[in-house]
Amino acid sequence: MKPIRLMSGFFTVGVWTLLSRVMGFIREVLLLSLIGPGPVMDAFVAAFRLPNMFRRFFAEGAFNAAFVPMFAKRLEGEDGAGVFARDAFNGLALVVMLLTALGMIFMPALVWVTAEGFSGDARFDMTVSYGRIAFPYIFCMSLAALFSGILNATGRFAVAAAAPVLLNIFVIAAMTIGALSGGAVIDWLIWSIPVAGVAQLALTWRAAARAGFALRPGRPRWTPDMKAMVTVALPAALASGVMQINLVVGQLVASQYDSAVSWLFAADRLYQLPLGVVGIAVGVVLLPDLARRLRAGDDDGAHHALSRAAEIALALTIPSAVALMVVPGSLVRVLFERGASDVDDTAAIATAVLIYGLGLPAFVLQKILQPVYFAREDTRRPFYFALVAMVVNAALAVGLAPFVGWIAPAIATTFAGWAMFACLAIGARRYGKAVKFDARFHKRIWRIVIASLVMGAALWLGNAVMQPFLGLPWWRGLALLVLIAIGAVSYFGVGQMIGAFRLAEFKGAMRRG
Repeated sequence: MKPIRLMSGFFTVGVWTLLSRVMGFIREVLLLSLIGPGPVMDAFVAAFRLPNMFRRFFAEGAFNAAFVPMFAKRLEGEDGAGVFARDAFNGLALVVMLLTALGMIFMPALVWVTAEGFSGDARFDMTVSYGRIAFPYIFCMSLAALFSGILNATGRFAVAAAAPVLLNIFVIAAMTIGALSGGAVIDWLIWSIPVAGVAQLALTWRAAARAGFALRPGRPRWTPDMKAMVTVALPAALASGVMQINLVVGQLVASQYDSAVSWLFAADRLYQLPLGVVGIAVGVVLLPDLARRLRAGDDDGAHHALSRAAEIALALTIPSAVALMVVPGSLVRVLFERGASDVDDTAAIATAVLIYGLGLPAFVLQKILQPVYFAREDTRRPFYFALVAMVVNAALAVGLAPFVGWIAPAIATTFAGWAMFACLAIGARRYGKAVKFDARFHKRIWRIVIASLVMGAALWLGNAVMQPFLGLPWWRGLALLVLIAIGAVSYFGVGQMIGAFRLAEFKGAMRRG
């Protein structure tokens, strides 16, 4: 994959992810305004997190970490890629089908383990009921992740990146119909999730068939290739499991406080916008590219690709992090404060957004460095590093809760993110030049920081001036757009002027994307 193709692939994934995240904002706005922070939303968030948690564990974590590099190498060498994909598909389908059945049977135990604070009140029974409806989503999404991996490895990024948009379309439509018809919005919402999963699976399955991989269900086969994949996947599964434990610990602490699960969920959605658009897009495109280059012995190409990916990722991430820390209240007020959400909810969510903003660069840097290990089929070291992050997260979440209350999980997540990045960066040194950032990166990164700080000052001043308008119901949306424009003009203007980046590079990559 040439650097131009890498950049265009990144922007293709980024644009579709941006669309998904923007629609996700609309989804969360409806959720917070029609249902609002409280017992029902807490129960929904805990229930919906269960299939997503296992999806990341099986599909986006362990399975793809093993499958994508191995598939990409067979694809490059024309060595049985189709047979390998078929066997992986059948094996994954069997495992996830069994997991889905067990999850639905033992849902009360799952809820108790992940949200013990709900025990003894109405949230527990609601979460069990919602969880049984939503849990089959994991089956569809795990298989959709396999097909997305095939599409990404073949350079067809658009469909895989577009698939998550379907979830938001179905959820938004369901909540809108529920509200307009006078029905229970939560019932429409929860049933839309498995339906959306079927749609996402159908979309990626069909796209993979068009790419030449028309996979059909069959009897799982235990072959040497499958054994090798499982050998690679197991440490990644443990690493993913550790990361999911972090989420569970945070939710366990938050479940002890009224509405805290809802507040943290809303804040998480806000910082997930830049993380998804930048970090996930880079990771998706970079992994198959590095696997190909390393297979071909192109260390110089891998060195350049990693440096450019990190450069463009941080050029978009650092200013996003500064914005989340400087104007969190204005962002939350305009986006979420309406209907069932009030001023107290805004203050709580904004506090969590500020703390998550401190960790945003670390989360994105993890997405850049993890492919360095996965491309070499090294999933053991990330597991050990994840253990370190887990200990940091659990110690801070539980230890700080008696002193700072419900916000402890957000603080713990941020510190654990930086701990994980530090471990990945130190561990990657053993791979030599191919994983070091080049001179151009080191020259530009400090200029990116300077441009971001200038933007932060401009945002702070603009926010102070725009406060009267940001509080007016019919003007606050326009006022926020003006504030965003102030930030964009100041950042990109100063960045271009001091040589942090060239705007032509962004424009060219977007056109190719």
